[in-house]
Amino acid sequence: MAKTTLRVVVIGAGMSGILAAIKLQQAGYTDVIVYEKADRIGGTWRENTYPGLTCDVPSHHYTYSFERNPDWTRHLPPGGEIQAYFERVTDSYHVRESIRFNTEVVAASYRDQRWHLELADGSRDSADVVIAATGVLHHPSWPEIPGMDTFRGALFHSARWDHSVPLAGKRVGIVGMGSTGVQIVSELSAAGVAVSHFVRTPQWIMPVENGYFPEQERAAFRADPELLNRTMDFEGYAASVDAYTQALTNPDSEVAIAMSTACRENLQQGVHDATLREQLTPDHEPFCKRLIFSPDYYQAIQRPNAHLVRSDIRCIEPGGIRTGDGCLHELDVIALATGFRADQFMRPMRIHGRDGLDLETLWAKRPVAYLAVAMPDFPNFFMLNGPNGPVGNFSLIEIAEIQWRYIEQLLERLRSGEYRAISPTRDAMEAFDSERVAAAKKTIWYTGGCQSWYLDAEGIPASWPWSFSKFVSMMREPEWRHYQLTTE
Repeated sequence: MAKTTLRVVVIGAGMSGILAAIKLQQAGYTDVIVYEKADRIGGTWRENTYPGLTCDVPSHHYTYSFERNPDWTRHLPPGGEIQAYFERVTDSYHVRESIRFNTEVVAASYRDQRWHLELADGSRDSADVVIAATGVLHHPSWPEIPGMDTFRGALFHSARWDHSVPLAGKRVGIVGMGSTGVQIVSELSAAGVAVSHFVRTPQWIMPVENGYFPEQERAAFRADPELLNRTMDFEGYAASVDAYTQALTNPDSEVAIAMSTACRENLQQGVHDATLREQLTPDHEPFCKRLIFSPDYYQAIQRPNAHLVRSDIRCIEPGGIRTGDGCLHELDVIALATGFRADQFMRPMRIHGRDGLDLETLWAKRPVAYLAVAMPDFPNFFMLNGPNGPVGNFSLIEIAEIQWRYIEQLLERLRSGEYRAISPTRDAMEAFDSERVAAAKKTIWYTGGCQSWYLDAEGIPASWPWSFSKFVSMMREPEWRHYQLTTE
């Protein structure tokens, strides 16, 4: 059977979009375009440039498996180096030629067996297949704090860091204690900036070292890629990731107990003042929220120029932040490290599938996707890092690669001409989501007694609720009986 030439549109030129473009190119797809709403590639690593930005996945495990990077300088990769890595990969695989920058897809509608796209500039396009690589954490979550517009200093979200604002000699307030807030406070504290950390809910911090790869070692990695593979023990790391995900579903497991103990000992031994230690003690179990990995936050918050604020924020005034205890914390700069709207995915794009079904209707209860990659009645529309996929303290690059190996099997059925349209059945989607919800209610995210961005509007953990090894197994090949396969 002769192969069909498919036009494929990829939405987003972040980590997943670059991966899709490379893999399509390598598989011989010649009619591929990537639409990127910004003026350059990078996704979250383009958007986030705040002081101290670091990925908490070990550097050599945060790369494409086919393009290892021997030049990481730190054991945990700095954000600027990650962005530079993706830029290099984009150029070395000639992906940039396929990208249309400053072009946002605002709508997509499936009719006449094709996807019809509307772009923000008013132009239109069509495709046989759409790959949504829009990412998860790209819509900043702005808190509703009265008086934000009255502040006379500089105020911005951490994902929109204003580097034109000098911090030396200024009083800086950081709102939020996720990984971002912790990294910013650590960096500013070490730089001698007067920093106040406003923390509503303390989180558990896992101790981690962030040493350097000396030039001699990097040169050895460049000269001998096999040395890099042996040194980094990729198989061993995969086993540790699986053990970690099992800990999420079984808090009594050996690894869960060991990591929980490490978090508690880190707090006990790292914070000398009993009052401050109590203020930093979470009211929930470790793992309930995404663990924070930091080598130096407890040291940072105990410096004379750093100050922890536990009283709730009442409002923002021209001179600073007023807390519930009536105190006005005078500030010159406020950075909101308040995270992202993790439930958005492709939204606010308007997406309509078969017979006009719109995404908002399908997702009225919660964002759902069969195996995190496809949706019923949205034929030939596939997602990387879509709803209900694995997220956590491990590499989303690896997740995307595993998902791509699954998606490319779907694409081959289309390219072969065997089928014109592929989408999961409603029964398969409903069965998967029912099983997922039941399993999610047994995870520490649900039973640990906390609120987190892992939870959907009904309080159900939105992430993959099983082990990593089960994810790998289920993504090995499609169960075709779970798909609606259209030949005409």
